Amino acid sequence: MRRCFVVLFLILSNLCAINLLLGQEGQNIPVNKTVNRGTLFGVGSMILTDTYLSPLEYNGLSLSLFYERLHATSWFNDKMLLQQQAFLQTASTDNPTSNSKTYYGNIDYHLHGFYPLIHANSFRLLGGVGAAFSIGGIYNIRNSNNPAQLKTSLNVNGSVLAFYKWKQLTFRWQVTSPLLGAFFSPDYGQSYYEIFVLGNDSGVVHFASPANQRGLRNYITVDCPIGKATLRAGYLRNYYRTKTNNLITSISSHQFVIGIALESLTFGRKDIKNNEWLKSVYSE
Repeated sequence: MRRCFVVLFLILSNLCAINLLLGQEGQNIPVNKTVNRGTLFGVGSMILTDTYLSPLEYNGLSLSLFYERLHATSWFNDKMLLQQQAFLQTASTDNPTSNSKTYYGNIDYHLHGFYPLIHANSFRLLGGVGAAFSIGGIYNIRNSNNPAQLKTSLNVNGSVLAFYKWKQLTFRWQVTSPLLGAFFSPDYGQSYYEIFVLGNDSGVVHFASPANQRGLRNYITVDCPIGKATLRAGYLRNYYRTKTNNLITSISSHQFVIGIALESLTFGRKDIKNNEWLKSVYSE
């Protein structure tokens, strides 16, 4: 019986010592915030107008693939969040009489930095700015001389991001709009043969402002944890319009999006060398 008490005392003493040691070491271990990555698939409708190709409005089905990465940075006293978004969208649309089709494809990349403005209990509001690059095109099957239109732009964006935590669910709302930039558009009747072969490219690149370019991305999601992953579902609204050289382009889509989001830790080689509890797969 005495031996049992001695063994029990030694076990408890060792556990206390280990707990104390870990507590002291934990004070020196830096806090590393997770990286949130989400991949979503979207389906919905698109309304497309491009007067360079046709004066008619085209309607049809739109599909998209959306990737997002959101993580904390050391900038501004560890308060700034960095967001990257890659968005691939395609659509097949018909004119009002359904005797002609227009196909649309586009990919854009957004990089935004967000700074917290309001943090009250379960609600957070952040404001940010960033850059966006977009490239794609529109193809009309009925046109013979000018069947396609190149759509590309480079912009500085403004964005607002809000989070609300309710029980196990996380609601998010983000609105993004271009402020200033540049976009490509030929003149009315100016062919791409003239621009790229004959070199008549004067006036095809335009300074962009709210006077001739308007855009909006309205992104609303809800996250629901399921096991080690998170189910993310929501609504994605994209609107883009330019007016220049007597031409109007309007691209408007509404989509339901659903996918998976994951939380992970990302370390550099320097982080691994400075922390004994981290091991690289390249280590022996």
